[in-house]
Amino acid sequence: MDRTREEAVELLKKLSEAHGAPGQENEVRRIFRNELGEGVSTDRAGNIICERKGSADSPRIMLAAHMDEVGLMVQAITGDGLIKFLPLGGWWAHTLLAHRVRIRTRDGKQIVGVIGAKPPHFLSDSERDKLMKIEDMFIDVGARNAEDVRNFGIRLGDGIVPDTPFVRMHNPDLLLSKAFDDRSGLAVMIHAMRELQTMPHPNTVLAAGTVQEEVGTRGARTAAFHIDPDLAIVIEGAPADDMPGMSREEQQCALGAGVQLRIMDSSAILNRRFIDFAIDTAEKHGIRYQVAVRRKGGTDAAPIHVHGSGVPAVVLAVPARYVHTHNTIIDISDYLSAFKLVLKLIETIDREVAGVLCSFED
Repeated sequence: MDRTREEAVELLKKLSEAHGAPGQENEVRRIFRNELGEGVSTDRAGNIICERKGSADSPRIMLAAHMDEVGLMVQAITGDGLIKFLPLGGWWAHTLLAHRVRIRTRDGKQIVGVIGAKPPHFLSDSERDKLMKIEDMFIDVGARNAEDVRNFGIRLGDGIVPDTPFVRMHNPDLLLSKAFDDRSGLAVMIHAMRELQTMPHPNTVLAAGTVQEEVGTRGARTAAFHIDPDLAIVIEGAPADDMPGMSREEQQCALGAGVQLRIMDSSAILNRRFIDFAIDTAEKHGIRYQVAVRRKGGTDAAPIHVHGSGVPAVVLAVPARYVHTHNTIIDISDYLSAFKLVLKLIETIDREVAGVLCSFED
């Protein structure tokens, strides 16, 4: 397992540091293609799909993990050379100020800047107590004027992501980087698909790296149409709740407690038979897991589970602290739990099992 662990860390570093704002997932898509090679194709929305045929054409099992991260987009350039921006995905404004970002230009250059606003010295007492709006912030890339910005290659519509290096923390099982929502899930999926090159399985698996999840699960809709699966396993990076402000009784996504199996969120109530099957599989093989019922949030399961005449789906997630910020933390043991459970499910689900999971006869 040490080899698997180190392979996981290497893949997580590569993916988390990649630039992948919604609608501009090129760099992440390139990594997906390089890691999996054979059997890879794209659809016209930008999703990338890899197929691994087992001993049977069906059931067709869709794995889904989104390539994009919460990001920003260049909205305007001021005469003084400062950049106004729009959020892509769910940001809380106060997590943005004073952080470094990278703007990806059309020719692939990445320009570093810092998010600024009026300094505290110039804020009135009433302004200090208010949440600063994103429209009052700007990005400073060290330009003297708008012409400088254009000479840097920056144009309206360019994607922006946090400038955050991957760090293995003092506890080496804890990893710190940006975008573990959902690069942790994407890494699990790619890692599993590499294993399937030599692992027998009684089905056909199609893994989709989806686009634009953070702005409305848009890519998953076209990916599900393209794949037309019998069953789906959505692999996510879920917000951890093991922190001040949450009681132990309410915690359903703690670091180090295993893969999260989500029963519902505001976008989907998942197939209960499939969830129970995943729980039974985890318990049979000694895989640590935790179960969650969420009031809010959503995943690619939202469009996938209502595709066609319906697709039984489960959501497996790697807990991540501080998602939708510049710095997120995961525990490699949770990643490995998710990785093992995905492989065990694929190893087990044949035509007979799929028939039971897809049946609603009581």
